Amino acid sequence: MNYARFLTATSAARKACVIRVVAGIMEKAPKSLIPLATGAPNPNTFPFKTAVITIEDGETIQLNEQMMKRALQYSQSAGIPELLSWLKQLQVNLHNPPTIHYPSSEGQMDICVTSGSQEGLCKVFEMIINPGDNILVNEPIYSGTIHALQPLGCNIINVASDEYGIIPNSLREILSKWKPEDSKNPEKNTPKFLYTVPNGNNPTGHSLTSNRKKEIYELARKYDFLIVEDDPYYFLQFNKPWEPTFLSIDVDGRVIRADSFSKVLSSGLRIGFITGPKFLIERLVLHTQVSTMHPSTFSQVLVSQLLHQWGQEGFLTHVERVTDFYRKQKDALLAAADKWLHGLAEWHVPTAGLFLWIKIKGIDDVRKLTEEKALKKEVLLVPGCGFYVDDSAPSPYFRASFSLASPEQMDVAFQRLAQLIKESL
Repeated sequence: MNYARFLTATSAARKACVIRVVAGIMEKAPKSLIPLATGAPNPNTFPFKTAVITIEDGETIQLNEQMMKRALQYSQSAGIPELLSWLKQLQVNLHNPPTIHYPSSEGQMDICVTSGSQEGLCKVFEMIINPGDNILVNEPIYSGTIHALQPLGCNIINVASDEYGIIPNSLREILSKWKPEDSKNPEKNTPKFLYTVPNGNNPTGHSLTSNRKKEIYELARKYDFLIVEDDPYYFLQFNKPWEPTFLSIDVDGRVIRADSFSKVLSSGLRIGFITGPKFLIERLVLHTQVSTMHPSTFSQVLVSQLLHQWGQEGFLTHVERVTDFYRKQKDALLAAADKWLHGLAEWHVPTAGLFLWIKIKGIDDVRKLTEEKALKKEVLLVPGCGFYVDDSAPSPYFRASFSLASPEQMDVAFQRLAQLIKESL
């Protein structure tokens, strides 16, 4: 892998910040070291002294005065060491990446903590995309990704998908405009990466099948592009066993994977993590050094204490409880849809995630129905047009989330929606 060819001039020019390097030394230094280098504030001035956090089983996480001093202080840009090591072992156990034992210069798997996976993805995009670059996505696509990509001036090429995710033949047809060897010629402008949400795609709830992932990965090898695997709903898969990931079949070191704890631990703590080839992860960390400096140390310490207290088995047991909750929520929304929207709309049963993607029959554009009429009836939905690069184009789809509403509220909402649809036809 020639990773240098994927970097923007800005990313290639990044250098290690000497102050951030010093912070890393401080983290590992013996107490005998005299700290005259760092501008870290004296923790004795912090007003917060101790904390006790109660978790779901009644157990507690206790941060004594010494731990609080550390949690409220600057930390390493890549993440605190004990959280990084726990996450690395989690990735090895869940995905068994082929690259885990590769030389560091040849795509060895590395990891960094980010302030939620969205922040990490923005840095990935800014690391790779120059104006005019071609990138591949599958619409409908998470609106946050669209808004992160568009200002970078890239050409966003849509690959057709269905209820089983990206259609490999569609990708193959798009790529046939180039020859495999064109990737070595910058003037040919071959696609730099494919971005996809492989499980519980937001907004559709669709998931890529294992066989399609293998076909897509082979095309990535043939045409030498990266795969950005944005997988915030990986832990919210409703069917077992979980599908193999792109990371698990990545023999080249061409997959950049974004994970998130937002859906299973807390969205407000803003803890995500990016896994990928060491060369590229180092670029992301250099960006962090001069932007956010590091993810919240307090959030990292809290999450790390919880994960070490649980162990991987305890964490996955918690994940199963969360998934069971959302499975029941999904079933309740589907029951309401079957009851009220049968004949008026169509949908596929989501295999993961938090969303149901619904197409209303007989109405080409549901924007007014969802944004005005439904809102007047106190039902909040997202019109489908917001998940396309051209958000001005009419769309018969809308997205309904089953994360927050009660089953009773879902039933009432779809009853009101059904009446509005009938009045609009």
